[in-house]
Amino acid sequence: MLKKLIENSSLYIQLSDSPRERYFYKEIDHIDKLIGIIGARGVGKTTYILNYLKNHPTSLSKKLYLSADSIAMSNTSLVEIAKEFSLRGGEILAIDEIHKYRNFEIELKQIYDMLPLKVIFSGSSAIELEHAKADLTRRALIYRVNGLSFREFLEFKTDISLQAYSLETILENHTDIAFEVANKLKPLEYWEEYFEFGYYPFYFENPNRYTIKLNETINTAIEVDIPSIFKIKYEYIVNLKKLVKLICASEPFTLNIQELSNKIGIDRDTLYLYFEYLHRGKIFNVIRAKSKGDNIFSKPDKVYLNNSNLNYSYCSQATIGMIRETTFTTFLKSHHDLSIPKKGDFLVDEKYLFEVGGKNKSFKQIKDVPNSFVVSDDIETGFGNKIPLWLFGFLY
Repeated sequence: MLKKLIENSSLYIQLSDSPRERYFYKEIDHIDKLIGIIGARGVGKTTYILNYLKNHPTSLSKKLYLSADSIAMSNTSLVEIAKEFSLRGGEILAIDEIHKYRNFEIELKQIYDMLPLKVIFSGSSAIELEHAKADLTRRALIYRVNGLSFREFLEFKTDISLQAYSLETILENHTDIAFEVANKLKPLEYWEEYFEFGYYPFYFENPNRYTIKLNETINTAIEVDIPSIFKIKYEYIVNLKKLVKLICASEPFTLNIQELSNKIGIDRDTLYLYFEYLHRGKIFNVIRAKSKGDNIFSKPDKVYLNNSNLNYSYCSQATIGMIRETTFTTFLKSHHDLSIPKKGDFLVDEKYLFEVGGKNKSFKQIKDVPNSFVVSDDIETGFGNKIPLWLFGFLY
């Protein structure tokens, strides 16, 4: 069986395209023996793994790529495959879709402890490795990856190299940074395209089929990935889809828990569980006031779709206010802590207060609040504490 697996693996590796490099390619340190690439379906985890294997100087017979949900995996275990592969001189084992393999945590621990293999695995963003059965975080170096930032989208679109900046650098030097970017390209020329199509890298494979593939990707995440991790019966999956549609059609500041429960036909606690499933699956961004902590059974203050591409895909008419707040949340959530303050729209890292709106948005609601900023859409360059929304797309 191993011979056939290596043959299939070689085909996958040889046929893979060398893609444009994502932001996380340079962050991954392959000195480590066990590496996990965790993220939403469609953000490029498989592409990265195949690209790494293709470019690694080791011969094809010494590197093995397999998907944890393949038919071949149904008759044996990961440990047995890894043992045989190692005995035959194998060096690098790459396992895709690890969340679809039962008790993967235990078997990865055994492989790590017993064999000299380097192991790379990918999995759904919904996996909680910190609380997994074998506590892999003590053995594995985990990288959590996101979809395309606006900066990456512009690089893919124009082939112009652009620098990423920290949040503090953007807050302090946003005018200079905006001028520097504007000297290379006109960011607002591509802004609306990013809103609608720019988050998932597969847009650049075939733009005409993007919406179809996006729907397929999210359906697979809801129908396959989430049920493989959480205890949800197949007949209730339709309720997750209903919730996505309802959140897409609502405004974040008018979240009515009782109304949502009634429309879906579930109780309040089940609704809160669904929020958590979809949040961890990177289909929702659920944000609460800091005082509520991480209690999943407390009412969220705001719930957004994970990125604006989903708004355009699932809503017949997405409001611009929702799109702006969704996009700001997408940019900041990956590397920063977001909560809902008493004043303003977002509190970031318990330090910076932000109000998000159009180009005419004023400081009225956050007047005289220290470390407060207005984030404005439809402007190329800001001034003072007024910063263009697009510039937060340069955080990674």
